Amino acid sequence: MKKNKSGGKNAGRSGAGKRTAGRSAAQPERQQERRPDNVIAGRNAVTEALRSGREIEKILIADGSEGSISKIVALAKERGISVRFEDRRALDRITDEVHQGVVAYAAAAKYSSVSEILRTAEERGEDPFIMILDDIEDPHNLGAIMRTAECAGAHGIIIGKDRAAGLTETVAKASAGAIEYMKVAQVTNIARTVDQLKEKGVWIAACDMDGDEYTKADLTGAIGLVIGNEGKGISRLVREKCDFVVSIPMVGKISSLNASNAAAILMYEVVRQRGAK
Repeated sequence: MKKNKSGGKNAGRSGAGKRTAGRSAAQPERQQERRPDNVIAGRNAVTEALRSGREIEKILIADGSEGSISKIVALAKERGISVRFEDRRALDRITDEVHQGVVAYAAAAKYSSVSEILRTAEERGEDPFIMILDDIEDPHNLGAIMRTAECAGAHGIIIGKDRAAGLTETVAKASAGAIEYMKVAQVTNIARTVDQLKEKGVWIAACDMDGDEYTKADLTGAIGLVIGNEGKGISRLVREKCDFVVSIPMVGKISSLNASNAAAILMYEVVRQRGAK
């Protein structure tokens, strides 16, 4: 089966809720919602977490905060950590602790790098099999994709740093333990990372509309599968950099699948094709 691109490999590169306990005699009062384990509140606590090198997903700062906040912003910038300014009431809803205008979300697991993902494939003696998520925002989708990727033998997942779900406690739970085994690299620029993978000999397939049916495309060899944002799909620049586009037939009245479902279908097509070689 040949990759569905004209002119060979070089030509193909041109583009393509809070749970509430019921009131009863045994439990007359509503249970208080616990603060997530990955939330760090307070200026000193956040500052020390940054200095220690702990993996931080993002930092939220109350509008109008001053003083030592500037030091926190500077430390976050040095490490490339996203900082967002929010209404103070938003921080109050996150934690009941004294947050002093700053809350950080610690990662539920340590991030890997793209090179580590490629090295894993090499160590297994396999062609790279990588999932590339272009701004997947729903942590349940990320966790579900991570779970399927681990079961399907993928070597790693690449996610964006901004506007995308990271390795939170919700993702960890949705992954059903896969977060302990699946390498996840967080990158600043997905499009640039796609270029770097192509230079390493990895073919990049976008899952999008108007592509060839996925069962007819050649997904053997070194492959990276791109899944787009739940609402906007794959960004224009990332799609243009992909080698080819594959689509999943829709025969019902609904025109698209959930991102994690689409990812699962494509991952197991890779498994099927590799097994048939």
